[in-house]
Amino acid sequence: MGDLLLVRHGETEWSVSGQHTSFTDLPLTQRGEEQAKSLAAFLSGRTYALALTSPLGRAIRTAELAGLTGAVPEPGLHEWDYGGYEGVTTADIHRTRPDWDLWTDGVPPGPAGHPGESPAEVGLRADRVLTRVETALAQGEGDVILVAHAHFLRVLTARRLGLPPSDGRLFQLATGTLSRLSTEHGRPVIAEWNTRP
Repeated sequence: MGDLLLVRHGETEWSVSGQHTSFTDLPLTQRGEEQAKSLAAFLSGRTYALALTSPLGRAIRTAELAGLTGAVPEPGLHEWDYGGYEGVTTADIHRTRPDWDLWTDGVPPGPAGHPGESPAEVGLRADRVLTRVETALAQGEGDVILVAHAHFLRVLTARRLGLPPSDGRLFQLATGTLSRLSTEHGRPVIAEWNTRP
């Protein structure tokens, strides 16, 4: 059975400023493009049973620059819908809600089409993606790679390890990094985390 590789997209202006970014489709910064290119050495030479990206441009561009060919956009890999907190930093939110925590409180509704998501809703979406991942891994034809976003990949990792979605808070994930989930004695484990070339 192959491994599950997770790539967080390269840096954007809002990842630098700390603004919550889900549906706002910002391009990579120059540094973000360099981060994506640097991942190519980690990713080349592997056989992929399945390669998926978030449908957002920053993830698709990261996959391209990292040398992934044939990666397919998967709507389920979209970042957590931050609703009314799109573009807002945690520091700004804490000015009016000092005890707010994304991992337990979720977000308020945003503009039309962006009602926001609770941790449980993101967890259900991650579970659906993991079902597709499991099918591909069970075929034994290589690794599976997902190119997506920090908070979503953190929730997906928690779910892969059998933890509740809110335990994604335990896994810091920087831009332009590779993480690898594997198995040991038949159980999912973290084999590498937050790795940069």
